[in-house]
Amino acid sequence: MLTQYGWSPELQDLFKPYAADGFVPGRIVVQHRGGYRLITEDGEVDARASGTLLRSAADDERPAAGDWVAIEARPGETTALVRHVLPRKTAFIRKASGPRGGAQVVAANVDVAFLVASLNADLNLRRLERYLATAYESGADPVVVLTKVDLMDDPSEAVAEVEAIAIGAPVLAVSSKTGQGLDAVAAHLPPGRTAVLLGSSGAGKSTLLNALAGEERMATAEIREDDARGRHTTTHRELVLLPSGGLILDTPGMRELGLWDAGAGVSTVFEDVEHLAGQCRFGDCTHTREPGCAVREAIEAGVLPVERLRAYEKLQAELAYERRRSDPQAAKDNRRLWASRHKAARAWIKQKRGIDDG
Repeated sequence: MLTQYGWSPELQDLFKPYAADGFVPGRIVVQHRGGYRLITEDGEVDARASGTLLRSAADDERPAAGDWVAIEARPGETTALVRHVLPRKTAFIRKASGPRGGAQVVAANVDVAFLVASLNADLNLRRLERYLATAYESGADPVVVLTKVDLMDDPSEAVAEVEAIAIGAPVLAVSSKTGQGLDAVAAHLPPGRTAVLLGSSGAGKSTLLNALAGEERMATAEIREDDARGRHTTTHRELVLLPSGGLILDTPGMRELGLWDAGAGVSTVFEDVEHLAGQCRFGDCTHTREPGCAVREAIEAGVLPVERLRAYEKLQAELAYERRRSDPQAAKDNRRLWASRHKAARAWIKQKRGIDDG
């Protein structure tokens, strides 16, 4: 049973210390507010995290869907206790909503992240850039899945726009209704490989999972006609074993995706912007008024869309804010950086005025 869900010799070696303490392995296949459902060698069991684990673990160290865990079986009890979380291979992490805004693990130990967006009025390139950055940061292989292709006469233009920001990630146009493109999605899910479905409500994640599973495994709903957006139908995270042997984790739609420590992911998604920035005359160029700005030159030449630069700056500002919030030294360094930029800008303006007056 465990092998079907991805158990491997490497995991067996990692688990030896826990086995010596009398714990048994399991994988979290359902995560909801009240606890977890796990797959073990003996089948499915319900479980909850131990108080010791919850008190000692940071937000991003607590059990999540897809995690391999060490559990304490309790004869005579209806639920087991999750005592330890095994080291993760990958983790898709976002900033949790709310005033506390800590790290939230959406999916753990997934090999591929299907970033699902619908080919309707709600298609948003800036949102996809966020998902791509977080997916690259997670360590999983991102694949963009554009659903409901059957609703468009010619999706080629929309697909090309997405490919332009995907930076090498596959972009698949599919229809769960007609079956178009489903084989291309399934090709990323050989036996034992785990994928996660990520996207906003109404993108068609649960419908796609049902199509791949060949049966109604998850509830679905129609999108609203007035704004092409959907409502939440998946209320928990669930890992499903497909007939092909692949595994796919469905997640509730996310209204927002706050970045969490995703600097490397942002750099990967915006490598074109950072490459141009490296060619600017000044290392601290703000890409506004400085002479010799390669980024501004690319925008004026039509090589770089200004919207893409603005998106990059927005994500960088978001990451910088989080760093300053958690690191006083980072806040101090940021103030020094902006002070030097303002000083350089004033000197350049003064010099330019002198040249013009002369």
